[in-house]
Amino acid sequence: MKIIFYTPQNEAAAWLEDFARALPEAELREWHPGDTAPANFAVVWRPPRELFARREGLRAVFNLGAGVDAILALEREHPGTLPRDAQLVRLEDTGMAPQMAEYVAHAVLRYMRRFDEYERQQSERRWKVLDAHPRETFTIGVLGVGVLGTHVARALVPFGMPVRGYSRGARQIEGVTTYAGEAQFEAFLSGVKVLVNLLPHTPDTHDVLNSRVFSKLARGAYLINVARGAHLVEQDLLNALTDGQIAAATLDVFREEPLPVNHPFWQEPRITITPHSSAQTLRAESVVQVAQKIVALSRGEAVSGVVDIDRGY
Repeated sequence: MKIIFYTPQNEAAAWLEDFARALPEAELREWHPGDTAPANFAVVWRPPRELFARREGLRAVFNLGAGVDAILALEREHPGTLPRDAQLVRLEDTGMAPQMAEYVAHAVLRYMRRFDEYERQQSERRWKVLDAHPRETFTIGVLGVGVLGTHVARALVPFGMPVRGYSRGARQIEGVTTYAGEAQFEAFLSGVKVLVNLLPHTPDTHDVLNSRVFSKLARGAYLINVARGAHLVEQDLLNALTDGQIAAATLDVFREEPLPVNHPFWQEPRITITPHSSAQTLRAESVVQVAQKIVALSRGEAVSGVVDIDRGY
């Protein structure tokens, strides 16, 4: 089997070394512009369109992340970019879910116990005890309960706060009140105190975090966005912070990354910024999963994690 590998980061050598150990029978190579030689599988992160051009015999494209929006954006802009018979396969949980749960739980508890406000008090050398938010009304809404979202929602349940989950199709999660479909979207949002976004980025979810959504939340709500920057209408968030509808936000993803130094988010003390670090791809776990799926596909077996191109996830 022939496998091509591409990532824009300068880390191909380490990945190829691990894949060589996991798949000793494979012919592995890093893709470079101009390479149109045959390949059976591609393992990529944010690949250029050229990688797929005249790529005969490609059976599957493995995306080194849970979100496949960059590849699907190429396909939407240039239909036919993806080889017709190639499956697009995303990473499933390869150690990302625990990281995401830790990140979100930290942000939720920080707001519930008002540590964000204590940080501002410290900068002002002000000593004042603040009452924690009432646990029973500190409702958390997880927007998008796929693999990662479900893990996050379950991790939040033991803290004793009401947890809601929203998805396109109906799901059942123990300890979580679930909502599904457009008809239940406003009911899901109503009264939510902490909105956690874990939606996939598709044309339907672009700009979903907007003033209309913010207006349905509890007054003084909190936003945690760990999905994609394109979900958030940035000016709507700034406006909601100004009028008090949103009390604070924790943002790990942005429309432009790295976040430009002159971006207004840097100057807003109620916005906590992290550099797209909520859940990082773990190489060893990812190599094992992709290698197992390549072997299965080579045997003619079905694999999980195949993306529905039309739905976008």
